Amino acid sequence: MHDTPKDGAKVPGRHSGVARAFAASLTGTALEWYDFAVYSAAAALVFGDLFFPSEDPLTGTLLAFSTYAVGYVSRPLGGFVFGRLGDVIGRKKVLIATLVLIGAATFLIGVLPAYSTAGVAAPIALVVLRFAQGVGVGGEWGGAVLLSSEFGDPRRRGFYASAAQVGPPAGNLLANGVLAALGALLTEAQFESWGWRVAFLLSGVLVAFGLWIRAKLEETPVFKAMEAEHSRPEAPIREVFTTQPRALLAAILCRIGPDVLYAMFTVFVLTYATQKLGMSRGSALAAVLIGSSLQVFLMPLAGALSDRINRRLLYGCAAMAAGVWPFMFFPMIGGGTWLPLATGVVVGLVIHCCLYGPQAAFIAEQFSPRLRYTGSSLAYTLAGIIGGAVAPLLFTSLLSAYGSWVPLAAYIAVASAVSLAGVYLGRDPEAAIDEDTRLASSEAPATVDATRSR
Repeated sequence: MHDTPKDGAKVPGRHSGVARAFAASLTGTALEWYDFAVYSAAAALVFGDLFFPSEDPLTGTLLAFSTYAVGYVSRPLGGFVFGRLGDVIGRKKVLIATLVLIGAATFLIGVLPAYSTAGVAAPIALVVLRFAQGVGVGGEWGGAVLLSSEFGDPRRRGFYASAAQVGPPAGNLLANGVLAALGALLTEAQFESWGWRVAFLLSGVLVAFGLWIRAKLEETPVFKAMEAEHSRPEAPIREVFTTQPRALLAAILCRIGPDVLYAMFTVFVLTYATQKLGMSRGSALAAVLIGSSLQVFLMPLAGALSDRINRRLLYGCAAMAAGVWPFMFFPMIGGGTWLPLATGVVVGLVIHCCLYGPQAAFIAEQFSPRLRYTGSSLAYTLAGIIGGAVAPLLFTSLLSAYGSWVPLAAYIAVASAVSLAGVYLGRDPEAAIDEDTRLASSEAPATVDATRSR
């Protein structure tokens, strides 16, 4: 453990503080990503018919994925607003606000009337609420990463920061599990009529639980140290763009490949399996469910591994594997049977773990502590527009235009090459570790004993 200072004396409350921060980061992010993942799955399975009726099912799905993209396009607004606030007023307050925002938006989606009832007002309202979801997620990720990593030993940043990275697979697992259970218990007509709404309405209960956990936390030690030094930035957005442009570019580029890979193996694979291969909704959801289950455990392992070996090397090797795997995945699932599909999805998501697990630490390390919330949030959200936002749309368009998997695989390969460029531009962890260590050593006596972890 890293719970004692150099003189060997025990640090009172150190372990429990780190554990609480890790749990708050993981659970809060998982709950927010449950909301986001429920929407993603519903867009692939039912929203096309309910909110965008069309004679061509693929066209309806394309329109539904357009609203999916809105949730990514709106993320930079959350990154700009909440990222700035996180560096100015603190991590904890911002994380409570983002949780409330996305939870309320998801709950309201659950009570929206369909197009058959409300006409064009239904899809408009859906887009507005999806926009609000994206704003919340845009401000959530950077803070969740810092919440756990700034309480922990900077030399184990890969592991501690991975708490936020477990959120997406955990949320995806929970969302798809709820949808799969509803699909099994209800007829298809019942599911499409009202069953899908249950998953959205559950968000109210889940968000209340997340708020209870986060409200018990203190501010992070790093932010407290910046307050003590009076070093909080006045214009963090301007400072990031003017003083750390290479860091921002590296952080943006490194995210694109993992985003595209994740969109394929958790979102578009549902459409491909049901509409192209003729498989049932339940079997496709089951494959994603298994892959997401493994990610919950593998994500922190990948983060911890990046603390022991060079983080950039691990990221680069995983990016190359991500570019190659689709060319093997699509031929192996061509027969339309479940076992090859499940195996292919699992391998794809394991590769994603090796990228996404260390990603939070890698991005946070690109920026100085006083600009870390803003820089991380901007990188995360801006990359989302280029990567995750358009990925399902491009996958659907490419499949519709060419009727072949080859352009889909080529698209993932190009996105992975872009991430390799980001890894090349990024810096190694040592500089960030030194910065955090200096802050810890300069803290006021009242807080230093609760935050040192040498």
